[in-house]
Amino acid sequence: MKKSERQKKFVQENINLFRCPTCQAPMARVVDNSIVCQNGHQIDFNRHGYLHFLTGAAETEYGREMFCARRQLLESGLFTPIIKEVAGVLPDKPLRLLDVGTGEGTPLKQLVSLRKNDRDVMVGFDISKPGITLATQLGLRAFFCVADLRKLPFNDQRFDALVELFSPSDYREFNRVLAPGGCLIKVVPNSGYLAELRQLLYGKNQAKSHYDNQRVVNLFKQHYPNCQLKQVKYQFTIPSGQQEALVEMTPLHWGKGARQLTAKELMTLTRVTVDVSLLIAKKGE
Repeated sequence: MKKSERQKKFVQENINLFRCPTCQAPMARVVDNSIVCQNGHQIDFNRHGYLHFLTGAAETEYGREMFCARRQLLESGLFTPIIKEVAGVLPDKPLRLLDVGTGEGTPLKQLVSLRKNDRDVMVGFDISKPGITLATQLGLRAFFCVADLRKLPFNDQRFDALVELFSPSDYREFNRVLAPGGCLIKVVPNSGYLAELRQLLYGKNQAKSHYDNQRVVNLFKQHYPNCQLKQVKYQFTIPSGQQEALVEMTPLHWGKGARQLTAKELMTLTRVTVDVSLLIAKKGE
């Protein structure tokens, strides 16, 4: 089955997940190459098979090169221990799961591989068209779309779990689409995240050579007072020749004052620290 046919089949079988971004009415049916809401608004599947739910222009600096570099490192195992922890937190039952800010889809692919549950219904979305175009190439039994997390194109209380890696949040929207008792897992970087790369780019003991995410953690706790926090920290050995991809996959090198690293400096970057926290909550608790 072609990827476009596979994506369309998914929507047909799970039409109750989706709602219209124009009028917020539930999507009613798939007609030819379009999905149509109860009020007659329609969105066409594009040639890659995904749906574009944005009603305006996307504002993102994340392009194809960045996502290709990210995939290269993630396929080498950069986030594997994180994904294993996420898989361990999720309930051991068939889930309707939404991957927020899915990017090029590799973390979702790894999560599907770990869960090995053919009854899971997986959806990944991102605001970046280059990321979603790459995600549709994975051959994954999941649906990908372009959407805005502040205006999710999904009906109320449709998902059992939301997973979010290094993405912004809209907790009002998350709570709207989560089913009662649904699980939310947000992964945020800690101060040691990619510290070796930060120090190369900005120098040691500088403002940007460390990271403080306490404000994000505090906001999560305000919304979910009974949440749990689990730290995941490890060293990752960078495969030979992937140092440049590591730089490219993060927005760290965009920052004011970031140095242009030489080939010799890149070669000194053999290991990096991955230091994150899983923020874990249930809707209604």
